Amino acid sequence: MPTRSVDIVILGGGNAGMGVTVATREAGLKVAMLEPDLLGGTCPNRGCMPKKVLVAAAHALDEIERAKAHGITVGKPSLDWAALIDREKAMIAGIPGSLGNLMDRRGVEVIRDRGRFAGPNTVTVGSETLEAKHIVIATGSTPRRLPFPGAELMITSDDVLNERRLPASVVFVGGGVIALEFSHVYARAGAAVTVLEALPRLLGNMDVDAVAQLRKETERIGVAVHTGVEVRRIERAGERLRVVYEESGAERTAEVERVVNGAGRVANVAGLDLTIGKVTAERGKIALDEHLRSTSNPAVYVCGDTVTETAQLSPIATYEGRIVGRNIVDGPKHTPDYTGIPSCVFTVPTLASVGLTQADAEANGRDVRAAVNDMHEWLSGRTYAENAAWAKVVIDNGTDRILGAHLFGHAAEELIHIFALAIKHSITATELRDFVYGFPTFSADIKSML
Repeated sequence: MPTRSVDIVILGGGNAGMGVTVATREAGLKVAMLEPDLLGGTCPNRGCMPKKVLVAAAHALDEIERAKAHGITVGKPSLDWAALIDREKAMIAGIPGSLGNLMDRRGVEVIRDRGRFAGPNTVTVGSETLEAKHIVIATGSTPRRLPFPGAELMITSDDVLNERRLPASVVFVGGGVIALEFSHVYARAGAAVTVLEALPRLLGNMDVDAVAQLRKETERIGVAVHTGVEVRRIERAGERLRVVYEESGAERTAEVERVVNGAGRVANVAGLDLTIGKVTAERGKIALDEHLRSTSNPAVYVCGDTVTETAQLSPIATYEGRIVGRNIVDGPKHTPDYTGIPSCVFTVPTLASVGLTQADAEANGRDVRAAVNDMHEWLSGRTYAENAAWAKVVIDNGTDRILGAHLFGHAAEELIHIFALAIKHSITATELRDFVYGFPTFSADIKSML
């Protein structure tokens, strides 16, 4: 097998891998990117971007539902699911090609194949071996496999985005972000939806009170949510599927057309031969130092969803990729700072969060106060006939700094960035409250939230 040398091999052509190419190509380093699938990875091709097309349709249905509050009379809407999926595909069709052009302009060699370690500084791909000073693992994530009998009968979020017929009934096994977002789309489109979550509550890493607001609204639109359950098996029941699960000590069943794996995603490192690459990992978790570098092989860096300690968010993947690129060029001196990075659960309405939860702040010994407001009866909420509008802002009593913000509805996906800026740049609650906002806007309500 012939061997040739490059400066950097990037395993994966998603946002993280592309982030690596910025500093490294500016420095003139020779970069080879290995990607067997579509350039861009999960987010633009089968994740956040196509999903948001479906979420936008759910928002339109929600607006129609609330039209009567504005004196608008409309009939019952009918969603053409096949047309929606076609629109989703059309929206993202050009992304891989445009990203390929971007890599061409940057001078990155893209190899459309999968690579695996052949040694600490070598990777095999196809019929050749690449020797590199640095190897970057940016292979993203894959749906978590579940161990019960019949798990192979489940579909994944990829299938949801490809299926051109709306199922009449759906069970989501797992109540994570993916399950909740698609539950809101399915339910507003007219499907009967059930969510089965093994843990005592949904979204265990988010603020408990904010998640309670999301659950209340999720159930209001007709989604049946069950927490603290154990799925025993999935079996065929004619042309339907039967989900057998245990809840409160009793065996229960649900018969539906589709069962979706909503249990989240795990690092996609299977088949990389990490041991041969001298990369220490335990159960798919690669041991890293503060510079995103393998603790056992200093030639290897990791970024994106393959970093198991950080949130699986596209902006974080890009950010970590850029950090890795700078560390390769400058030496291992840059460390990521995740302070003030917001995240959103794109249900309808959105749950948005940044910074510490109240529980985490108190567990860290901080003296905090929580400004909590139900805003759906505020003038702005009533103007737009919001069904749910809620906020909690966590403030340090000693410094008046904002430690966290957790918003549900009320343009949460946009307002959260104001709180993120405040956290990142140490803007106090008093300064944020005293700022002059345009009025009447949802942003102006920040004064009252504080």
